[in-house]
Amino acid sequence: MKGFVLGLRKAKNEDSIALVLSSKDIRTYYRFFGARHSILQLGNLIDFEVEGEDGRFLPRLRGLSHLGFSWLFDKNRLLIWHNFIKLFEPHLKDIQEIDSFYFDLLLRAAKKWDRQNPKRIVCESYIELLEYEGRVHNADKSCHICENPIDGQMALMQAFIPAHPECLYSSALPKEKIVTFFQNKKTIDLEDYEVDYLFDIVMKGL
Repeated sequence: MKGFVLGLRKAKNEDSIALVLSSKDIRTYYRFFGARHSILQLGNLIDFEVEGEDGRFLPRLRGLSHLGFSWLFDKNRLLIWHNFIKLFEPHLKDIQEIDSFYFDLLLRAAKKWDRQNPKRIVCESYIELLEYEGRVHNADKSCHICENPIDGQMALMQAFIPAHPECLYSSALPKEKIVTFFQNKKTIDLEDYEVDYLFDIVMKGL
């Protein structure tokens, strides 16, 4: 079985408890002496076997191997990856069985992480996630706060919810650029500073 490590915490001695997202579920596993194993790290894609699924205790990870990517040795890219991965544990809290969308989304992102600006990949992945969950707001509609039409500049709240910059006391982007981004889910028409603006919003939470 393959999965991304979404979260880790220490257990007794040098054992670890890991939250792993696979293509079919998100589950918590126990790993004896997990703190000793460099494979079991936040954000890593691992191949593993499971034992002890009798319900009396947490199932245990065994036979671990790391399915690595070349960009793992780039500290800047790895930091952005970790920050992105950390968003999924609270977002998927209390869910066990899950559609393959989330695993596939992370796998696609990881495969191109070294070829593109990671912040652009995060923004494009997030708008895909919002669409999948039915949470994309129509950027042509009114401000979420005052409910009046938005012309010219548009600010975005968490979850890319549109608002007037003066209503949010926030910086903004040209409305037409946001509308285009929402439609084609690509950041190709955005400058790097505009991508930074979107990225900072994603980092507030999925």
